[in-house]
Amino acid sequence: MKKKKVTNKEQNKLIKPKEKIGTKFLETIKKRWLISSTNTILLIAILIAIVILINSFVQSLELTPIDCTSNKQYTITDETKNRIKEIDKQVNIYMAGYTEEDTTYTLVKQYNKTCKNINVEIIDLTERTDLADKYQLQNDYSAIVIESADKSKTLMSSDLSTYDSNYNTVDVTEEKVTSAILNVTSDKIAKVYFLTGFSEYSLDYSGGMYYFSKYLDDEVLEYETLDILVKKEIPADCNTLVITTPTKDFDDYTTNQIENYINNGGNILWLNSSYGKQVSLTNVNKILALYGINPFDVGYVYETDANRVVLGYSSCILEDLGNTKIDKNLNKVILLNATKINTNTEKMEELGIEEQKIISTADTTYFRKNISNTSNSTDGDEQGGFTVGGIYTKTISSKSENEENSKIVSNLVILGDNNFISDIQVASNAYPMILLPYDNKDLALNAIAYLTDNDEGITIRKDYNNVSSFTATDAQKSLIMKVVFAVPILIIIIGIIVWQVRRRKK
Repeated sequence: MKKKKVTNKEQNKLIKPKEKIGTKFLETIKKRWLISSTNTILLIAILIAIVILINSFVQSLELTPIDCTSNKQYTITDETKNRIKEIDKQVNIYMAGYTEEDTTYTLVKQYNKTCKNINVEIIDLTERTDLADKYQLQNDYSAIVIESADKSKTLMSSDLSTYDSNYNTVDVTEEKVTSAILNVTSDKIAKVYFLTGFSEYSLDYSGGMYYFSKYLDDEVLEYETLDILVKKEIPADCNTLVITTPTKDFDDYTTNQIENYINNGGNILWLNSSYGKQVSLTNVNKILALYGINPFDVGYVYETDANRVVLGYSSCILEDLGNTKIDKNLNKVILLNATKINTNTEKMEELGIEEQKIISTADTTYFRKNISNTSNSTDGDEQGGFTVGGIYTKTISSKSENEENSKIVSNLVILGDNNFISDIQVASNAYPMILLPYDNKDLALNAIAYLTDNDEGITIRKDYNNVSSFTATDAQKSLIMKVVFAVPILIIIIGIIVWQVRRRKK
């Protein structure tokens, strides 16, 4: 007997529409679960249990909270992730005085997700007396200890914040923690020396570059001041020598030591603001001439384009950056009383010097040699553009003609402004501002990273100039907590009332 063939049309009739299936499901809930108080309460209990289980499961995943800040202040950057993900040494991060609810812990625990060799742990110093004794921590301290097998670094809570150009407090936890991790895991740490004895700028609190020294604390390097007459030489571990606006000529011994340092492939960062008077700097100019650089002129660069003038000062100017390895990811810097770099083209060709321009001013800038002239007239002033920042690479010699990549090379980075990275303040309408906005800090730090051959140190750091935050008051916190607990309870109560009303209608 042949089976009756079922057509597609008849087959479709056998399939229940989704709407009917959904309706039947709701009818089942009403008849079996909402027919009595006991079943209804049981259903509510089951739903609550499901919510609790889902919440517990999500918490066990330790998902990173959604960061709604414009600059992702509470999320570690991709740059940090790239720099730590390949760390093969065991690193322990101990957080004393913190709880799991602290935003600092929320940020730091993300390091473990990126690299499993980094362990993050909240500790109680009353229980971990071994760590308290080892790192000299008191019970009431809030501190972060980052340690590897043979190195360690301790960050106090006060180290995790700084101030922006408007003196607002900003969080720098990521910079500090990432730097500390790289410090304790790096086999080689770059060493930077700041030449002293010939400049009015120094790293002391009142020396004009104190803030810069604090920025250096966040980098993967070590630094110290250097008096060559005391040390008797430039130390062999010097990766970069920093020279700041000499106002006193180098003595012959210091000059010879710097020459030897250059001839052995030493690198120099030279920061030089404008001079207000003529000074005789024979030996200083001798060192510059090794790179085909002529002496700096007395005078300063100023801007006539109002759109590039900062706070109304014509000598406080906003300049675009170039496209070198140092500044390719940067945008603008503020310069104050900058000077121009005078190059000797013929001498540079003779010496085989390669030049890369970092900062070149526009044609709307002028160089004024007559400091006493305060008029708006440009008469007698040299018109730009000027080179205000550059990289000068000097090939000394080759160690061996048979060896590839064996050339001895010395790099000089000149930035024709010392004030752009100093603590100096300018004011407009009694409003002071330290020259930190834009990319000033990054340009200086990138220059040092370049000279110390630390490509990973050349970076875009977090932008704290446009940070906005919200801090709830006690009343607001109370209201939020009430809403969080009241809304689910209110929904349950409404559900019971609706059920009772419908039951009575039947």
